[in-house]
Amino acid sequence: MTIVLLIIAVMLSVMYFKNLNPPGQQSGKVMGNIPADAALIFEYKNDQGFYDIFKNSPLLSTLIGDEKSAELNDLKVSVLDNPLLKPLFNGQSLFISLHPQKPTDAIDFLITTSSTADIGDELDQIARQKNGKVLIHEMQLGGKKGYNIYLNATKRRFYLMLADDKTFSASFSQQLVENAAKYKKEKHEKYFVQLSDQQNSNSIANLYVNYTQLSPLFDQLFSTKNTDIFRSFRMLSAIGALSLNYKTDALMFNGISHIQEQGPKSYLDIYRYQQPTVNKLKSIFPASTAYSINFAISDPAKFEDNLFQWQLKAGFTAEKKAVLNRIKKETSIDLNKEFINLLGNEFAIITTRYQEKIALVQLKNGLNLRPFMVNISTMVNDDMGLFNYDKLPFYLLGDAFSIFRRPYFMIADNYLIICNSQSGLTEYYKNYTKGNFLSKSDDFTRFDNLQAERSNVAFFINFKNAGAILKDDLKPAYAKAFEDKKSGWNNYYAAGYQFTASDGDFYTNFYMRLNQPDTAAINPTSN
Repeated sequence: MTIVLLIIAVMLSVMYFKNLNPPGQQSGKVMGNIPADAALIFEYKNDQGFYDIFKNSPLLSTLIGDEKSAELNDLKVSVLDNPLLKPLFNGQSLFISLHPQKPTDAIDFLITTSSTADIGDELDQIARQKNGKVLIHEMQLGGKKGYNIYLNATKRRFYLMLADDKTFSASFSQQLVENAAKYKKEKHEKYFVQLSDQQNSNSIANLYVNYTQLSPLFDQLFSTKNTDIFRSFRMLSAIGALSLNYKTDALMFNGISHIQEQGPKSYLDIYRYQQPTVNKLKSIFPASTAYSINFAISDPAKFEDNLFQWQLKAGFTAEKKAVLNRIKKETSIDLNKEFINLLGNEFAIITTRYQEKIALVQLKNGLNLRPFMVNISTMVNDDMGLFNYDKLPFYLLGDAFSIFRRPYFMIADNYLIICNSQSGLTEYYKNYTKGNFLSKSDDFTRFDNLQAERSNVAFFINFKNAGAILKDDLKPAYAKAFEDKKSGWNNYYAAGYQFTASDGDFYTNFYMRLNQPDTAAINPTSN
C-alpha cells in the first residue's frame, strides 16, 4: 500500500510544476545530486503533451487534498510562471524524489533539476521587484548559496539551493534542501537504475524505485513496524525503473526491477528462477479481500530446491529438519516430498476486511494430499483439521507463510485452504461453495483487465475493503488523508504490483485504477 501512496504524492506534485523546465544536462548527472535515501524518484519531461494529459484528469487531483493543492499551485503561479525563470527550463527533465524525514512523520519531496544558465541572477532580480506574491531573500543552505522564498497566498516558505554545476535542489523542507547541499555524490547506479538516453527520450515519464529504502518510508506511514502489508515486497534488495503508460482512469507503469546480487537475499528472489505463469487463483479470492499476495511457479521441484537454499542461508534448515524428522518418526510420512509432488502452480495469502488471514494453495490432486494432512492433524470434524506441528506452512512454502504457526486446514476440490481461526476457515468455505468471489464483481473485472495474464508474484489491494485496516494501521495524518471523501486515496478502486521473472530480474507492472463514477449521482433523472 505504501508504495502506492508515495507514487501518488510524487505524481501530484508534478501536476503543479508545469512550467519548471529542467536540465540542460544528462539525466544521470542530475540524478547524482539526489541523496541516496530517496525511495522513489519521478522524472518527467517538460513537454506540453505531458501536461495536457493530466490537465483535467482526476487521477492525481483526487489524492492530493485541498491544502497541498493550494501550496503547489501558489508555487507555480508565484514563482515558476515568472517570465524571468520560464525560459531557463524549457524541454528538459525534472526529478521529484521522496524522502522520509525522521524523527518527524513527514514525507517530503525534493525537486532536483538544472537549467541552461545560472538562475541566481534572475532570482536576485525578482527579489528586487515589488511583488505582492512572493518575498525572496538570499540565504546559506548547507554552506551553499540559496534562497528563502515566502509564498504570500499560502504563508509557506520554499527553499532553493544552487549547486556548482547549474543544478539546483528545492523543497518546502529546509532540512531536506540542506541535506542535498551536503550530500556527497556516490555511484548512483547502486541506488537507482539509469535508463539509456534512448529509453529516456521515448518515455512520457519514469519512476525510479530503490526497494531497500521502502521500509523507512513505510515506517513513516504506518504506526507499527510489524504491519504485514506488502511485507515481502519491502524486503527485496532491488532497484527499478518503470515508465508511465497513460490511461484516462488508471495509472500504469512498467519496466524492470534489477536484483542487487551483492545485497541481502529476499524470499522473493527465489521466484526469479521460475517461468512466467498464468494467474488463476485470484478467481477464488473471497469478495471480502482487502489485500493479497499471489505466488505463481512453473516448476515446483525447482521452487523447493531454491526455497531450501534460501532457508539454508537464512538459518532455518535445522529447525525445519527437526520438525519434518519428527513427523516422519511419528507418522511415517515424508511430508516435504509428498507435498512438493502434489503442489500445483499457485499459492496465495489473502487478508480479508475482517482481518482474517487465509492461505490458498493449488494442488495437483486434493484427494491424494488429504490423507497426509489428516495424519499430521487433529480433525475438528470430517472436513477440518488443526495441524499438530508448528510452522509447517512456513517450512513448506516460505517466509510469506510465517503468519500461520499452527493453523486449521480444509481441502476443497484441488485447493488446500489454511486459516488461523476455525471461524475464518468456515466463513471462507461457505463463500467458496456459494461462489461469493471478488472476481464476480464488474469493478474487479475492469481492474483485472489492466493486469498482465502471467506473473510470478502479484500484490493487490482493494481500497474499500482495506479501509478499516488502513485506518487502524496508518499514522493519524495519513489515515485522515485516506478517508477524505473528496480527495482521499479511497477514490481509487484498487492497486496492483506484479513481478514477472525475466533473465534473473523482474519485469514489473504497477496499476492503480479509479472507482467508476456514480452515473446516477452525476446525471440524476426526474420523473
